[in-house]
Amino acid sequence: MTLYAWARRRSFPALPAAEARLFEVSPVTRVLAHCHWQADRTSHPTIVLLHGLEGSSDAHYMKGIAEKAFVRGFNVIRLNQRNCGGTDRLSEGLYHSGLTSDPAAVLRELTEHDGLGAFVVAGYSLGGNLTLRLAGESGDAPSVDLRAACAVSPTLDLPRCMSALERPSNRIYEWHFMHCLQRRMRLKARLFPHLYDARGLGLIWSVRAFDDRYTAPHHGYRDAADYYYRAAALRVVDEIRVPTLIVTSEDDPFIPVEAFRDPKVTGNPAVTVVITKYGGHCGFVETARDGYDGYWAEQLIVNFAVRQAGGPTAAAHPASAAASAPTTGRSRATKRRRQPGPA
Repeated sequence: MTLYAWARRRSFPALPAAEARLFEVSPVTRVLAHCHWQADRTSHPTIVLLHGLEGSSDAHYMKGIAEKAFVRGFNVIRLNQRNCGGTDRLSEGLYHSGLTSDPAAVLRELTEHDGLGAFVVAGYSLGGNLTLRLAGESGDAPSVDLRAACAVSPTLDLPRCMSALERPSNRIYEWHFMHCLQRRMRLKARLFPHLYDARGLGLIWSVRAFDDRYTAPHHGYRDAADYYYRAAALRVVDEIRVPTLIVTSEDDPFIPVEAFRDPKVTGNPAVTVVITKYGGHCGFVETARDGYDGYWAEQLIVNFAVRQAGGPTAAAHPASAAASAPTTGRSRATKRRRQPGPA
């Protein structure tokens, strides 16, 4: 399902053209967002979307959630991580799995400059880990009006995820990530030669080795192991107090399901976990029908966001049974869905 969902062509006819906007998140860093505004934006809730490793605001799931949320009355912010979406020149630094200061700065600007509130943050994979960390770090006293958080296939326990990624069966995924990371670092070294040295980069073909050389030291971590431990949302998931939805699958190739059964997760009444038998990594697709595209996790996120953030509540498409999953509390839903295409 992972490869099927990545390769499947999609269109988004109900999503209007976006307004590009730069947010200054530090004195040397700007991030690019693509924003879809309701006519009277201050009277509508806002959903901020975070993509995964080496993704961008143009990822199919970013646009899929954006379309579903916009027609339900949300302002939508499709946010690029620093350097992503062709923005390497806008930031001296690198992004990483625990860098919550960037989306937090965007939320503050939207609050203080635009007068927005009733925020929902939703992320996939690395963006899911960021979303959960942001919610956990906010705890009982969020600095903005954060109403809910949603994470799909989040890298909740980074040390376990990295060990799984390094299995021989996952080599195709690690090769893909490393191809993207090598290309990015060569560009960063050309743009900021005083900060980055690309010599020997072509010999690095594991994400762990890349993080040892670049990500960890750049952000003040001792090494990759220190980075993975300290950046993992599992460290703070028990501090989450806003209603939170997590969707993951038992057959995700590099997100071990055991982390989602950790007492820090299952013991938090604010967190609802949906574990499916199938779905792979971010590949939650069922049969499309009657104008519904079959991406049920996206629909579930938007239904959850509507319940928690309030505001306009245009009728949801009735096709996805996943929409009936509980909103908050200790109840846990396990969905087993027939998935089209190859597993």
